[in-house]
Amino acid sequence: MPTEQLGMLLAACCLQFSCGPKQEDEDIMQACASCGNNYDKSFTVRMNGAEHTFDSFECAIAKLAPPCQHCKTKIIGHGVTSQGTLFCCAHCARAHGAQADTD
Repeated sequence: MPTEQLGMLLAACCLQFSCGPKQEDEDIMQACASCGNNYDKSFTVRMNGAEHTFDSFECAIAKLAPPCQHCKTKIIGHGVTSQGTLFCCAHCARAHGAQADTD
């Protein structure tokens, strides 16, 4: 598994969210890092030392969740790691050649 994907997976356990009303000194809304929308209820995700602002979980997943190496779907759950490669489920891991993996 590439180091970047492993880092993203491990960091998923340690994400820090901040949301809610902006402070008085924060007049400017930040644009969503995925779609560019300005939204008064946006939130910030801190991951691997970088901050990302999003207007929805959908956009956060699209930008930050790692893809399954078989079917390319975004992995938002535990996933399965086989021989250093990340998959969304055991089925995809087996389809990619892993023999002993289970969900």
